[in-house]
Amino acid sequence: MKAFPLIAAALALSAATPGDVSHDELLAFADRFDAAQIAKDGAALEEMVADDLVFIQSSGKREGKAEFIAGWTGPDERYEPIEITDRIVVPLGPDAGIVGGAVVLKGTSAGKPSPRRSASPTPFAASTANGARSTSR
Repeated sequence: MKAFPLIAAALALSAATPGDVSHDELLAFADRFDAAQIAKDGAALEEMVADDLVFIQSSGKREGKAEFIAGWTGPDERYEPIEITDRIVVPLGPDAGIVGGAVVLKGTSAGKPSPRRSASPTPFAASTANGARSTSR
């Protein structure tokens, strides 16, 4: 898979303040985001991923929104449900937060087995009225 996700990181936890996007809202959005990736739901990803997304692969290659979505929805991409442990949810104000955790992803990419482990943060710009978007990786 060209674009490889997700949610994880070692982050300093800060207490949420009144008016922050809620822990539950961030976690629910992150779960929907992960499910859309596994389901190869390009329409959901198109809605959830910010137009100015910059995804940096472990190789250092930068990709935008279109490449990120294609990396999950291509015909040769198949993934099992994601295993996430040690979840971290950090509200960053009324419209943003970060969700992280240790991720195990199993499946095939370009027809080859692709078991992966990752740890990288996923920041979300959130709006309770308009949903949320993954903004960068």
